[in-house]
Amino acid sequence: MNHPRSSASFLLNVPWLALCVLASQVSIAADTAAGTSRAPVSESRDQSFAVRMGNGSRILVRVCRPATDTPARLVVINHGSPPDPAARPKMQIGRCDEEAAQWFLTRGYVVAFPLRRGYGASGGEWAETYGGCEHADYFHAGLETARDIDAAVQALTTLPFVKPDDVVVVGQSAGGWGTIAYDSAPHPRVSAFIVMAGGRGGHLHDHPNENCQPERLAEATARYGATATTPMLWVYALNDTFFSPKIAQAMYKSFTSAGGQADFHQPGRFDDEGHRLFFGPGGSAIWGSVVERYLAGLSSASGPRGSP
Repeated sequence: MNHPRSSASFLLNVPWLALCVLASQVSIAADTAAGTSRAPVSESRDQSFAVRMGNGSRILVRVCRPATDTPARLVVINHGSPPDPAARPKMQIGRCDEEAAQWFLTRGYVVAFPLRRGYGASGGEWAETYGGCEHADYFHAGLETARDIDAAVQALTTLPFVKPDDVVVVGQSAGGWGTIAYDSAPHPRVSAFIVMAGGRGGHLHDHPNENCQPERLAEATARYGATATTPMLWVYALNDTFFSPKIAQAMYKSFTSAGGQADFHQPGRFDDEGHRLFFGPGGSAIWGSVVERYLAGLSSASGPRGSP
């Protein structure tokens, strides 16, 4: 579990005051807007919900349930952001039959796929923009991503088949960036953070291995690291063309030098694009054992607990 720091260190991260107010106003309801009604909670293992936020926006979430009715530990899996803005409205919500979802489901977790503001059917304003490359503000962009993740966590942990705490947050690419940011704020329901190829500004002008001001990523991770409280897991494949080993290691160094705690793992090459490791076919054969060791290590450090 996380170990809160003093209120003074929290107040250094002023934007999170707004998040805490917002999180207290979220609500959740079954989503039937897509035209297909979902069965009641007790009758379906694949359900859709809409998380309503205090500012009037919403986040659609797919929830995948394991083969048990006993309240289970929640894992929230957070998507990336396509380099082409035209692709954002077309994004689809994650599926229960995906390899990453199945890896957690077979281990007894409830799996949630939030679709953040500005993506796909969630609609609304794209809040996590970092602005133009010349003035890229990765720090506040990450906080907005984390705001949506937190809203999903707060709402989903009220469901009767979900444990109210000990949540695992996983993020890939932009979702991983928001996961790093989330660790820098109070997160009493979350006990683990897994970052898969996290970052922003990759594939500048859709060109592999070109990034928009990567030094600003390192600057932002230092700010996150200064108030982060939970040990994290970071995984970046060797042939990631969005965030090269040099960029990933610079972010890690900045984060840990500022006080953040993270295990850094860099597997070898994955297929023809390491950035797809987490969601790619066969990826769990590479990251699965690393994730398992990380989660087991956290459990050992915090003492015995029940099954997921």
